[in-house]
Amino acid sequence: MKLYQRFAYYLVGLVIGLFFVAMVLSGKDTRCNYFPNARVLNDLRNKPFNYDSIASLQMSKQWVDTSDIKNILTHGDVDFDKSNKPFEGGKLYTIEGKNKKNEEIILEVINYSDKAVLKNIIKK
Repeated sequence: MKLYQRFAYYLVGLVIGLFFVAMVLSGKDTRCNYFPNARVLNDLRNKPFNYDSIASLQMSKQWVDTSDIKNILTHGDVDFDKSNKPFEGGKLYTIEGKNKKNEEIILEVINYSDKAVLKNIIKK
């Protein structure tokens, strides 16, 4: 068998294999959360999210709203030096991000096994 024939068989097999892999993965809700930051944010987004009284008071001041909170929980940066510490039966996470006005905001979120609670919102 000549080299170009081997290459043609290889490409046909590769295309068929990619087709089957694409079919299997397209029907599933797959995510690639391999880094710690993405895993923590994904975990917090997928749990029922509650607001503490301090966070509700900060939100009533109109410099931050729920869309800012959701945006930070999607694109924020977890400060692991200040996070993953036991706090009131859960773990406290500090997440940094920006609101719509491009002001830096820090969220303090308590991660319980069944829910996540926004404890405080701090403007930097």
